[in-house]
Amino acid sequence: MTAEPAGLLVEKLGVHLDPELLVLALTHRSFAHEAGGIPTNERLEFLGDTVLGLVVTEALYRRHPDLSEGELAKMRAATVSQRSLAAIARRLDLGAYLLLGKGELATGGRDKDSILSDTLEALFGAVYLTHGLETARTVVETLVDPTLEVAADLGAGLDWKTSLQELAARLALGVPEYRCEADGPDHARRFTASIVLDGEVRGVGTGTAKKVAEQEAAAAAYRALQELVTPDDGVTAAVAASSQRPARATSTGSAAGA
Repeated sequence: MTAEPAGLLVEKLGVHLDPELLVLALTHRSFAHEAGGIPTNERLEFLGDTVLGLVVTEALYRRHPDLSEGELAKMRAATVSQRSLAAIARRLDLGAYLLLGKGELATGGRDKDSILSDTLEALFGAVYLTHGLETARTVVETLVDPTLEVAADLGAGLDWKTSLQELAARLALGVPEYRCEADGPDHARRFTASIVLDGEVRGVGTGTAKKVAEQEAAAAAYRALQELVTPDDGVTAAVAASSQRPARATSTGSAAGA
C-alpha cells in the first residue's frame, strides 16, 4: 500500500491515524499468514465492534424515545449487520486498500461482505485507540447515519426472519423451516433459500451468502402471509384452513438461524 492511497483513506475518514496502526487495521489474516505470521486486524476488529455497538445503541436510544427495547434492538441489528457495514465500506472504496493474501485476492476478497465489514470495524477500533470515544463517535455516526435513517422506516424489513417468525406464530403456522442450497464455484457461490411453513413453501430467496438468501426468502414469505391477514379477524379463512391441514412430509432442512 502506497502513501498516497493511505492518505486518501484517512481523508475519507476525516481523522489522522498513525501509518502503522492504519496498516494493521487493513491487514487481513490471509496476508498476515503469507507474510510469516505478522499481526492481523482481528484484535482491532474486536475493539471496533464494541465501539460501533455502543455508539449506535446510544444514538438509537436518544433519537427514538418512544420505541420499545425490541424495536430498538431490531434497528441496531439492521444498522450493524454485515451487509450494512459492507455497503458503508464500499462507499469508502475500502476494498482497494485491503492487504489480502493471494488466495483471497483470487476469490474476490476485495468485495466480500465479511472482509469489508470486519475491516471497517477494525478502522473504528484504530480511531478509538488514537483519539478516544468522542472522536470515534463522530466518525461512526458520520458513516452509519444514512443507515440509521433508513432503519427508522424499515418496519418489518429491519429483520425479516424475526418478523416472519412473529407473524407465523400469530397465524399458528409453526416455526419457519429454512432450506438452503448452494451452487457455483467457491469464488462465485450463489445460495437459494426456501422457507417451509405448515408443510408449504411460503417464500424463496437468493443471494451471494446464505444469510442474505434466507432474509430474502423471509421477506417473500412475510409479504405472502401479510396478504392473508385481514383487519377484522386477523386471519383469513385461507390461513385458518391451512393451519388445520396435516403437514406434508418434508425433507430434512436447517432450522432458522441468526
